[in-house]
Amino acid sequence: MRAERASKPVTVRAAAKINLHLAVGAPRPDGFHPLDTVYTAIDLYDDLTLAAADADSLAVDGPPYVDVAGIPTDASNIAVRALAEVACGGAHTVRIGKRIPVAGGMAGGSADAAAALLAHDRLHGLDQSDEVLLAQAARLGSDVPFSLVGGTARGRGRGEVVERVEDAGTWWWVVVPSDTGLSTPAVYRHFDVLRPDAPSQPAEPTELLAALATGEPVRLARTLRNDLEEPAIDLRPELGTLIERGEVEGALRGMVSGSGPTCVFLCEGRDEAMAVAAGLSATYDVVLPAMGPVAGAHVVTTG
Repeated sequence: MRAERASKPVTVRAAAKINLHLAVGAPRPDGFHPLDTVYTAIDLYDDLTLAAADADSLAVDGPPYVDVAGIPTDASNIAVRALAEVACGGAHTVRIGKRIPVAGGMAGGSADAAAALLAHDRLHGLDQSDEVLLAQAARLGSDVPFSLVGGTARGRGRGEVVERVEDAGTWWWVVVPSDTGLSTPAVYRHFDVLRPDAPSQPAEPTELLAALATGEPVRLARTLRNDLEEPAIDLRPELGTLIERGEVEGALRGMVSGSGPTCVFLCEGRDEAMAVAAGLSATYDVVLPAMGPVAGAHVVTTG
């Protein structure tokens, strides 16, 4: 069905994610690793504005800690690929205001793809169901469906099968990005080297789900898990040093976010997060307090 072109641009906001539980299984015959993960969305956002145009274009901007120079602005950009997946005709201008670290293990690219899908749907008045949007998202990447859903959710398969989970907490984090990215494929390859005996089925997040339901940060901290942390730290030992420093400053638990290199620190509350952030700021240039869970991709302006 071909929809009429809308006249007003649409801005969609999409959040960064943290993997509270990221269990990785041995690679399948197709090369993908089975995952059992629990995501939570935090209030560190990218904003994507989509408008109808005579010719396609993409512009990206962001604060100094975001390496926008390293973000492709051609057809290889995942937001552009998302539009190519669903385009109902006509060209578009895309503007992305990035706040999520690039190649940082926080699904910034996936957030942009989810934002593009939702913006396209609203711009053209398609009003597709959540199921249709989620199916489109799953074709683009493992983290894209969660970027649409937001909140706290469990992902299985390659991460693309997403279901919401009970979360009674408001969790405070400190996020420390790196000025040098870390390749996700490289981290998975190193996982295979370090864990040749990885199980075919990844570990289930039973204890973590129970901790989320209590809303108790100390209990949650004890159950956080990331199977990609070891290979990430082995490739980048300074990440281990950063985690140790954050815990000395008072974080309940520090860990690598996803495949890294961003590190995140769970704190007991807002005041504690601000104190940890202040302590880390003495050594690290970019330190970002954040809280969650927050909503998934959503429209913030039209016109």
